[in-house]
Amino acid sequence: MQSPVTRILSQIAASLLLALIATMSGCVSNQPPLPTPEKVDLEKFMGAWFVQGYTPILVDKKAHNAVEHYYLCPKGRIQTTYQFRDGGFDGALKTYKPKGFPDADDSSNAVWQMQFIWPFKADYVIMYLSEDYQNTIIAHPSRQYAWIMNRDTEMSDTLYNSLMEKLTDAGYQADAIQRLPQNWESDLERLKEIREVGSTAPLAER
Repeated sequence: MQSPVTRILSQIAASLLLALIATMSGCVSNQPPLPTPEKVDLEKFMGAWFVQGYTPILVDKKAHNAVEHYYLCPKGRIQTTYQFRDGGFDGALKTYKPKGFPDADDSSNAVWQMQFIWPFKADYVIMYLSEDYQNTIIAHPSRQYAWIMNRDTEMSDTLYNSLMEKLTDAGYQADAIQRLPQNWESDLERLKEIREVGSTAPLAER
């Protein structure tokens, strides 16, 4: 078992890697702007989203039961918690807590900056959001990173494929996105905690 100090240092190193990858990708992007919803109600957008498809990187390439949780802080900053089990449904729980900053110059609330570790910030775009706030696509302008998410732990193949089509229409390569395993039968206590928190507080690290 890792000591608390070792665990913290590992999380800092992983967060730095996430920030550097996303930031460097933005520097080389010559792509046109991504489409966005006309308006995102941030309060309605808060809470838990279950990651159904994603572009894996070194720190989360074996993620299972991944959740992205948002909490709107009083001054408008968004406390984000990205949490997943590593390597399997019974794997160790990994948690990262970047901060989100909606772009004050963007009236849609769909364009954010995400900070995994100071001073690095990465572009974060709500590319698609269903009218009922039940499924969404988060994307990076470089077309190298994206996340397909919904409010439920499961997503039908039909819905998943329709969201994948939106990504390919926006310039993504389909083979860059992989389906993320979601099965909560052995993780019910964690699921209960996620449901109970809702959007009323940040998701606690367990």
